[in-house]
Amino acid sequence: MLPFMIELKPGLAIAEQVIFAVKKAVVGGQMKPGAPFPSVRALSQELKINPNTAHKITAALVAEGVLVTTPAVGSLVAERGETDRKARAELLGADLERLAVDAKKLGLTLDEVQDGFAVQWRKLSRK
Repeated sequence: MLPFMIELKPGLAIAEQVIFAVKKAVVGGQMKPGAPFPSVRALSQELKINPNTAHKITAALVAEGVLVTTPAVGSLVAERGETDRKARAELLGADLERLAVDAKKLGLTLDEVQDGFAVQWRKLSRK
């Protein structure tokens, strides 16, 4: 059983969906620092995905500092302090740019985007 919730949607890259679900689970507190993360084999079997895709997911999460991999133990959820605050903020750069482009494309104002963001932030804070 996976330590995060996910419902794969067609048309979106599986790896991106899983990476987002893991990050959401970590931020939402469902996956605590130090908790074990499934092996590549377990991840691929549970999600019924190619092992290469499962490896890509784990590698991306390690590269982003969400997971740490240790010999003989496997992958664990990283402690928050393992990446400094500035580096973590920089990880959002591309996502924020994408959000800004999408919002402008939809004709939303900055206030509308900030209000929507605040609602989502509060939802995660309640969990």
